[in-house]
Amino acid sequence: MNEPHMRDSSAIDAFLEMMSAERGASQNTLAAYSRDLSDVSAMLRGKACAADTDTLEVVLAKYAASGLAASTAARKLSAIKQFYKFLQIEDIRSDNPAMNLRGPKQGRPLPKIMSEDDVDALFAAAQADTSPKGLRMLCQLEILYAAGLRVSELVSLNVRAGSRRDGCLLIKGKGGRERIVPLTGKALEAVTAWKAVRAKTLPDKAEQAAKAAGFLFPSRSKSGHMTRERFAQTLKDLAIIAGLTPSKVSPHVLRHAFATHLLARGADLRSVQKLLGHADISTTQIYTHVLDERLKALVLTSHPLAAGGGKD
Repeated sequence: MNEPHMRDSSAIDAFLEMMSAERGASQNTLAAYSRDLSDVSAMLRGKACAADTDTLEVVLAKYAASGLAASTAARKLSAIKQFYKFLQIEDIRSDNPAMNLRGPKQGRPLPKIMSEDDVDALFAAAQADTSPKGLRMLCQLEILYAAGLRVSELVSLNVRAGSRRDGCLLIKGKGGRERIVPLTGKALEAVTAWKAVRAKTLPDKAEQAAKAAGFLFPSRSKSGHMTRERFAQTLKDLAIIAGLTPSKVSPHVLRHAFATHLLARGADLRSVQKLLGHADISTTQIYTHVLDERLKALVLTSHPLAAGGGKD
C-alpha cells in the first residue's frame, strides 16, 4: 500500500468540498458519496487513502456478495473512482488505484407493457365518449397504437396528418431521421372524425389560434399543440374510466405495447425497428426479451406440471 500522510476523514472532507464548490454536486449526491467513502474507510480500518488496486477489488467483491443492487454498486464505484482521482490530482498520492476498476453490469430493465385486453379496455372507454375531447382521445389512441409513435411525435403532428393517399404518416423522429408509418383503417376513420370537430378546440385568442392552426391537436400552449404532459394526464384519466391502474398506463407503455403485440403476432424484428424509428436494432431487441419473459410466466403458471403436480 501507499502511505499518504492525510487521514481518511480529512481527505473525504476535502473531496466533498471540491465536489460542492467546483462541480456543484447536490446535497443528496454529497451525502451519498460521504456515506459510501466513509463505509470504504471503515472497511479498510481508516487506511482508504493508502489502498491499492487489489484491496479495492476486495471491497467491490464484498459489495457483490452482499446482494447490493447493480445501480447502488455502480454509484459506490463512481464515488471510489472520483475520490482516488482527486487524491492523485491533489498530489495526496502519486497513483490512482481505482483507474481500472470495473463495476457490475447493470441489466437493462424490461419495458412495461399492456395486454391486448387492457388496450381493448382503453379503446372501449374512449369510444364511449362522443364529445370533441372524446373524439380527440380516440384519434390519439388509434394513431399511437397503430403507428407506435413517441408521444412527442404524436402531439406535434401536422394538421395534414392522415391526408396522404397511401394512408401513411411521414414522421421526423430522433436525430432528424424520417420514417413512414402506415395507419390502420380505423385510425384513418378516427382522424377524419376528429378533424370534423377539431375547429371547436382551437384557442379563442387570434394569436394563439394562428399558432395552433397548423397542428392536428391544437392547444393554447406556447408550442401551439397539446403538450406531452397534458396528453399523458388525459390518458391516465381514461385509464381510470377503463378500470385500469393509471400508474401502469402511459404514452410510452402504449408504444411498448404496439411493438410487443406486433412481434407476438409474427412481425419480424427489422420491420418493427423501422416502424419505431430505432437507429439500432439492439434497442428493438429488448421486446423479444419481454416476449421471452411472458412465455416463461405462461409456463410457470399454466403448465400442468408447474406446481409440482402432474398427470398419473
